[in-house]
Amino acid sequence: MHICHVVGARPNFVKAAPVIWALEHWPEARQTLVHTGQHYDQNLSQIFFSQLKMPQPDANLEVGSGSHAWQTAEVMKRLEPVLLERNPDIVLVYGDVNSTVAAALVCAKLLIPIGHVEAGLRSFDLTMPEEINRMVTDRLADLLFTPSEDDDVNLANEGIRAEKIHRVGNVMIDSLIRLLPDAKPASMNNFPERYALLTLHRPSNVDDNASLQNILDAILEVRGQLTVIFPVHPRTRQRIEQFGIRVDKLQFMEPVPYIEFLSLMRHATVVITDSGGIQEETTYLGVPCLTLRSNTERPVTVTLGTNVLIGQDPGRLRIELSKILAGKQKKGSVPPLWDGHAAERIVEVLRKQADRSMDRKRATDE
Repeated sequence: MHICHVVGARPNFVKAAPVIWALEHWPEARQTLVHTGQHYDQNLSQIFFSQLKMPQPDANLEVGSGSHAWQTAEVMKRLEPVLLERNPDIVLVYGDVNSTVAAALVCAKLLIPIGHVEAGLRSFDLTMPEEINRMVTDRLADLLFTPSEDDDVNLANEGIRAEKIHRVGNVMIDSLIRLLPDAKPASMNNFPERYALLTLHRPSNVDDNASLQNILDAILEVRGQLTVIFPVHPRTRQRIEQFGIRVDKLQFMEPVPYIEFLSLMRHATVVITDSGGIQEETTYLGVPCLTLRSNTERPVTVTLGTNVLIGQDPGRLRIELSKILAGKQKKGSVPPLWDGHAAERIVEVLRKQADRSMDRKRATDE
């Protein structure tokens, strides 16, 4: 079986790496890796590939940034000839970025089977571009690999046939478990023992002056009790400068590689974020997570994990931060199948698919 992985953004790398590792133990599998270049910081991308022990891409489409429509169309234009030349048996796409839906559309037109890793996630918020990407990709995919039971339910409610759905667990946690021993204590990087880790990048939080100011003001109130470490997304830094917001009391950092960020999360007193993947990682690590969104496509991190949805309510943020500082944070547990073996389950499904295809071919030949 010839399996092609299409990745484009750093969260995709973390999800694809365990599947690539697991497929290396299947002698009959041949792998091709295509990097769309959606995240175009070559230096940081290269560090991620190195830390995750991923092979160099067989093709780099070097798409770069642009509007959602432009970026999606550009990936489609550049990916199609690669797939026609390589002729894979199946294409695996990851997560919910523009590269994911673009690859799914190309494969559907070329009649190439699609496997969607991290299928079934729903925020039920169609103002999020990622939600549209998830819904379209899941509708087109032939194999849907889900992290949790609620994702299976979402797909069933949308009319997806049960035989397409395979609950395998969370591939991001596979990467986390494998690399956790390398995540040295943050204090070794000259950080204090107690700190809050902040990440912000969603347009709903950073593109509006008042929203961004309110969030940062609420966080600055705990500055006297807790250092706030802020690896700043380029979009967020641009907005802070554009709006003239004073944040001199926050400890700014450039975006950091995966292992370094894992170390920061692992040893944080609290993580304040609007990221999806971080909600999952903090749940596994048992670290309190305050999510600056009113919804989440990962509800299991709220029902079972350490995640609390804050929305854009500065008052709620202050209350939850005070609870954590008083040692009264929410306790959580690790969801089922988040055990470091999700990628192995994906490979098992692929092997069974290959066996069935071979049986059908033999029957036709006879």
